[in-house]
Amino acid sequence: MSKLQEKIEFYKEKMREIEPNFDEELLEKITKSLGPSIYNKDSETVSCTQESELERVRNNFLKMKLGLDLSDEELDAAIKEVCEKLGQSNRNKYRAIFYYFLVKKFGKENLYK
Repeated sequence: MSKLQEKIEFYKEKMREIEPNFDEELLEKITKSLGPSIYNKDSETVSCTQESELERVRNNFLKMKLGLDLSDEELDAAIKEVCEKLGQSNRNKYRAIFYYFLVKKFGKENLYK
């Protein structure tokens, strides 16, 4: 099994704990789109307590990648919602899973088809 496939299977396992009925194909495509960042311990996760990290998610992912033109407040509220869904005590908020929930929330699945 390739390293990428191992990561995909790992994220699927984690995802089943949060939401058993998820779109496996979408999670796989999001994971692939993240490239080498999934192999770096620091960039593999999203820190909900680090303001600069949340700004990066808002600006680079939601605005640039997903093409959203909502207000920063609306986008920040969505990010906060995902942080809460993944749990404040959960230190490992994996970027692939985090982005999966944002893609689903904004109905942008077609960008990964």
